[in-house]
Amino acid sequence: MSTPPLSGAAMPPGAFSGPQAQAAREVNTASLCRIGQETVQDIVFRTMEIFQLLRNMQLPNGVTYHTATYQDRLGKLQEHLRQLSILFRKLRLVYDKCNENCAGLDPVPIEQLIPYVEEDGSKHDDRGAASQLRFASEERREILEVNKKLKLKNQQLKQIMDQLRNLIWDINAMLAMRN
Repeated sequence: MSTPPLSGAAMPPGAFSGPQAQAAREVNTASLCRIGQETVQDIVFRTMEIFQLLRNMQLPNGVTYHTATYQDRLGKLQEHLRQLSILFRKLRLVYDKCNENCAGLDPVPIEQLIPYVEEDGSKHDDRGAASQLRFASEERREILEVNKKLKLKNQQLKQIMDQLRNLIWDINAMLAMRN
C-alpha cells in the first residue's frame, strides 16, 4: 500500500540544484490530495492488519499460552499501532497543508456550479413561467377536449351495442318461433 519511489530517489542529495530543486520541493494541492488518499488507504490496511492480529490472539482466560508467541504478536501489534499513529500524523499534516493552500480561495456556492442555459435569470424566469403556464393551460384544454370526444364516442358505441343486442335478440326470437 505504499507508493513506489520516485525516479530521482536513487540520486545523491546534491544532484539537483537551483530551480529544479525548488520545483521538486513544491507540492501542489492535487498531489497533496493524492498523498492523503494513499495515506488513508494505508491507515485502512494497517487497521485491518491490527484487527486480524487481535482476532488471532487468545484471551487470557487461564489457559496456558506460549510466552514467545504472545510476545511476538504483542510486538507486531505495537509496531502496527506505532505505524498507525505515524500515518495519522502524516494525514493531519497533509490536511493542514491542503487547507492552507485553499485558504485564499473563495468558496463557490453550489447553485453556481449548476450550468444554466440562460445567464440572466430574473428576466427569463417571468417569461419562462408565463410560457410554461400558457403551455400547461393549452395542454389541459386539449386533454379536456379529447375527454369530451372520448365520452361521446363511448356513448355512440354503447348505443350501437344496445341496437346489436336487440337485433340479435329479435333474430333469436324469430328462430325460436320457427322451430
